[in-house]
Amino acid sequence: MTVTREAAPGWHWRTSSLVPTPAVVAHRGASGHRPEHTLEAYRTAIRMGVDDIELDLVATSDGVLVARHDLELSATTDVADRADLAHLRRTLVVDGVEQHGWFVQDLTVAELKTLAARERMPGTRPANTAYDGVEGVPTLTEVLAMVGAEALRRGRPVGVALELKHAAHHDAVGLPLDVPLLRELARQGLDHPWARVTLMSFEAPVLRRLAARTRLPVLQLLDRGHRLTPEELDDIDEYADGLGAHTSLVLPRDAAGAIGAPSTLVRDAHRRGLTVHAWTVRAENRFLPTNLRRGDAPDALGDMAGEVRALLAAGVDGVITDHPEAALAVLREPAAIAVG
Repeated sequence: MTVTREAAPGWHWRTSSLVPTPAVVAHRGASGHRPEHTLEAYRTAIRMGVDDIELDLVATSDGVLVARHDLELSATTDVADRADLAHLRRTLVVDGVEQHGWFVQDLTVAELKTLAARERMPGTRPANTAYDGVEGVPTLTEVLAMVGAEALRRGRPVGVALELKHAAHHDAVGLPLDVPLLRELARQGLDHPWARVTLMSFEAPVLRRLAARTRLPVLQLLDRGHRLTPEELDDIDEYADGLGAHTSLVLPRDAAGAIGAPSTLVRDAHRRGLTVHAWTVRAENRFLPTNLRRGDAPDALGDMAGEVRALLAAGVDGVITDHPEAALAVLREPAAIAVG
């Protein structure tokens, strides 16, 4: 049985999802409401009712996996205020891009745990800054333990989507991410296909390694501008179970930044049995298509529900979002589901 969702007003196309109910995945936790990649961001999302939380993984100098989107720490922690860590500031080339600052790979986990987390976008999300300094940087072990406890408390499963960041860079510096990842998942009994764990990366080589070593589902992430050929989709189908596609790959934007009819990506992926999760849906105007913005203020909240409806109408199997409560509200709309 598939689920077919009505298109948002103004859209008349409709495509079936591969899953009974598309998933709502909290991007770095409920990061529209709490500083990203903190335990409270994840807990907030779980309280809202998400199906899964998404976290990015990088490694400390002693090989411990922690939840950070970037290797560079000054955007999301107080490391720049720490005189005792000033000597670690340096220039590093990551994936071909020269960066300046403090990097996770240069700190031990003990040193990293002394840092306080901060809101990445204080101008856009000033309310989140009230939580600056309340928490530190969580390890993968801590996140998995918290998710297990919350799932038990609430009597429902909560999944985790784990993105391996800068995998080739980690390989080059002797800190491969897949080795400690699979070791930790096995230690916590989460290395089986029904464990509600998904593994993701933009880098195919690490996904191929994972596909050969685990039965957990693997998602190939696709950034904006990456238009897949049929041959590329066939290649991905050899090792992956699905795609994590930038929203613009599902709902192309015109020259004015507006969305209309979807691309064929979801249809083409589904024909190969590949699921499609769309990322990242955010509620602020600056992130939304121009025809879904409300007013002129870039940081005001626009019609995120309209984008979610359009993605569901395009047949996506999951929505990855900073504002999970808004996506969940769309899924609960009485007219949203028509069983095919």
